[in-house]
Amino acid sequence: MAKLSAAERAALSDRSFAYVDSAGNRRLPIHDASHVRNALARFGQVPFDDEAAREKARLRLLQAAKKYRIVPIGFISSELEVAQRAVSPTAALPSGFVTLLMTDIEGSTDHVQRLGPRFGALIDDVWSVLRSIVSAANGFEVEARADEFFAAFEAPRSAVDAAVAMQYAFADRAFVDDSRVRVRVGIHSGYPTSTAANYVGIDVNATSRITALGHGGQIVVSVNTKDAVKSGGGAGVRFVALGAHRLRGFPEEVALYQVASKGLPSRFPPLRT
Repeated sequence: MAKLSAAERAALSDRSFAYVDSAGNRRLPIHDASHVRNALARFGQVPFDDEAAREKARLRLLQAAKKYRIVPIGFISSELEVAQRAVSPTAALPSGFVTLLMTDIEGSTDHVQRLGPRFGALIDDVWSVLRSIVSAANGFEVEARADEFFAAFEAPRSAVDAAVAMQYAFADRAFVDDSRVRVRVGIHSGYPTSTAANYVGIDVNATSRITALGHGGQIVVSVNTKDAVKSGGGAGVRFVALGAHRLRGFPEEVALYQVASKGLPSRFPPLRT
């Protein structure tokens, strides 16, 4: 690593990395938690040769944040524009710090018993609504099976906005045989492990558990998601504290919140713990 005098260091611009190596390349160390936090805060000030180099650095930094169990809140705020780009149907699932959204239908067994073979048509219509909303919010469909739907978002706020849009859509729509559908929505932000076309790991399990705790018409999010949304300003979104709850299979309680929005129900029974 090149040694710089005080004068040389003072001459470095604000857009410089934290140090300059022996080849004259600007670099930012991410070998401990404090350096990772510094790198997250300064990432937006760094010029890159091209978008590929920027993406490579972004993923490396997110991997370091995962290693040190850092929720990159400020980084998310500065990187929201990345998630606003158009998403093609064949785009790869996002990696690094990802916000996961799951839904399931409340009382699906009752719908099956009442509709019989027409239940398949209801599910197709429900999935169509969900896919349209996820696509409009620049999200990625991960999986749809039985009465469940799974999507991923690079921007936590986009996931919350999509969840609110889902609840508005289901509140105003009747499906097969005038069926009214109420969906639970659970959202969690973390570092899921990617497979070829899906996610696995503890963050996926957390999202599933959070979804199962809610009620039809309700949106329940983890503290990770709430904090990440708030880091971007959180204008127009209100979170109602639901307390800390034990998720099945998790050693520690997780603070959960309900997303509140004008025109949606605000009162629900206690979470289904």
